[in-house]
Amino acid sequence: MQTLNVCAGQSEAEYVEAQEQQRADLLAESKQAANFFFVAAGVAALGTGLLPLRLGLGSLGIFDMVLLYGGSLGALYGVMLLVLPCLWLLVLIGLGFAGRAGQRWAFLAGIALYALDMMALVPLFSMWAFGVHAFFVYQWWQGQRALKELEPEA
Repeated sequence: MQTLNVCAGQSEAEYVEAQEQQRADLLAESKQAANFFFVAAGVAALGTGLLPLRLGLGSLGIFDMVLLYGGSLGALYGVMLLVLPCLWLLVLIGLGFAGRAGQRWAFLAGIALYALDMMALVPLFSMWAFGVHAFFVYQWWQGQRALKELEPEA
């Protein structure tokens, strides 16, 4: 019996089965984390008023900045209030599909996007929205970590 790369007390077949199970668990964890892109898109749609019902679950820092300080944009102001959240939703949905496809860059892009938006939330003192953003950033960090562990070592 060959014992190379076999844990103590396991046959080679058991070792391979355990490795495959760990790989499946990591893939499931990354897909679950990618689903949070879709949840974030829903929260953003509710928080920005794109839907008929506007809830204060979480807002976008960039949207709130335009809402507060964008009055000087003139006619562009109304367009920005509609286009900005729509663009945000499209990006999140696209990142969600890329993340579910196992693309680690999608998680890193989501983290960077939300980290920048969190910086816009700081001067607005929107601690609830900041916390919601931090929750999503943490979930996406877990997803990219799972995909990193799936990568074969070079």
